[in-house]
Amino acid sequence: MNRRLADRAAILHVALIALLFGLQFVLSDYHHLILARVMVLATFAIGYNVLFGYAGLLSLGHAMFFAAGLYGAGLTAYHLGWEAPAAFIAGLVAGTIFAFLVGLVALRTTGVAFMIVTMMFAQACYLLILYFGEYTRGDEGFTIPAASRSFGFLGASVDLADAALRYNLALALMGIALALTFVIVRAPVGRVLVAIRENEHRATMLGYNVVRYKLFAVVISGTLSAAAGAAYALLFAYVGATFASIQYSIYALLWTLLGGAGTVFGPFVGTLAMFSMVDVFSGFTSAYLLVVGVALVLLVLFFPKGVMGTLRDRLVPWLP
Repeated sequence: MNRRLADRAAILHVALIALLFGLQFVLSDYHHLILARVMVLATFAIGYNVLFGYAGLLSLGHAMFFAAGLYGAGLTAYHLGWEAPAAFIAGLVAGTIFAFLVGLVALRTTGVAFMIVTMMFAQACYLLILYFGEYTRGDEGFTIPAASRSFGFLGASVDLADAALRYNLALALMGIALALTFVIVRAPVGRVLVAIRENEHRATMLGYNVVRYKLFAVVISGTLSAAAGAAYALLFAYVGATFASIQYSIYALLWTLLGGAGTVFGPFVGTLAMFSMVDVFSGFTSAYLLVVGVALVLLVLFFPKGVMGTLRDRLVPWLP
């Protein structure tokens, strides 16, 4: 990407963040909450996209990283009474360390084996959460105490229950994730990841340490996903085992594919599209999931590389 095209992409990033910032002043309370949730979960999908879209590693266990952040923040806030900033850092660190350890083991395999190993790790984490239900409350989950969501910052009182603050923190989190992805894509490391995705053997022959680059992708991906999990726990005050199930790993894959794997904006577009379809069709029929399924099939047929990927191929080649 040359300088001019990179500037266009950067302007597009700023325009998207500005648009989302302005929307908070016109949305209803319901859609205000939904869009905040979409942005947090889109951060999860952005993390997944680093691993799948750029490094070409298909994982069916990515919910374990989201859950690491979720429970890292949730358990420290719930049982230890940590305030939100410390709890968020705990979730972020837990996710980063966990991603590093899982990567060391899982990257000993490739292809379908990698997918199976990540799924097995995720299922083990899910069962551990259920096993230690005395602390995690299992499928029932638990809510974060109000005291942990209120704290002082630079002499001001901050309460994460405030809808405007919650929205803007979700926007800031997603904005940072988008910016980080954009920087990685433009950097040499991002180009090496794409080279590994396209032809791993050729990248090895060129002298690149493929395993090291893959581990980098796993750690960055896991850290972003853990940040989304920690933010979800603290912003929406709920932690539950459902978020560690394979269902959420599949969601991350679906959102990424729908928006466009290997595109910076794709995960957000896919997450927003999925939530929008569920929101709209559930108002007309109780069988809304069937309608959503048909809509997804049509989207795949007409947008084979996802919404943003197909737009980049056919109309706007400079899209990041």
